[in-house]
Amino acid sequence: MPKSSNAQAPGEVLQSYIDSYQTNAFALSKSIKVAYQSVTNILKGKGRISVNIAMRLGKFFGNAVEYWLDVQSSYEIAVLFSDAKFSKVYKSIPKAVKPKGKPAAENKAAGKSAAKTTGKKKKAVKGKTFKKTKTRKAGKK
Repeated sequence: MPKSSNAQAPGEVLQSYIDSYQTNAFALSKSIKVAYQSVTNILKGKGRISVNIAMRLGKFFGNAVEYWLDVQSSYEIAVLFSDAKFSKVYKSIPKAVKPKGKPAAENKAAGKSAAKTTGKKKKAVKGKTFKKTKTRKAGKK
């Protein structure tokens, strides 16, 4: 477990729930319909709480799916920040700066609509393509 954070390992949190509800890993695995090995891997720190498992634990223990996902992600974040190599890379990443003025997407859209079209346009009709030609008005040669 990382020294710099108070994030508990997901297995420790799950074990406290198992103890509070006076059950065991085998009974839990049967109740939430997952392999016993999946539960024991989480308890030993070898497995993680996936969305699938989080939904099942949330239903069984009566709490939110997000709670179990937060337990897992908080722990993973703490572990990652305790890694010196990652911390060095993380600190070297610059923060993005928004340019002033109109966003680039607006500039591109405005440029396309304001652009003049040249040449003859083609018109598609029932899978065929025809050149659009100028038509004469009656009385003019």
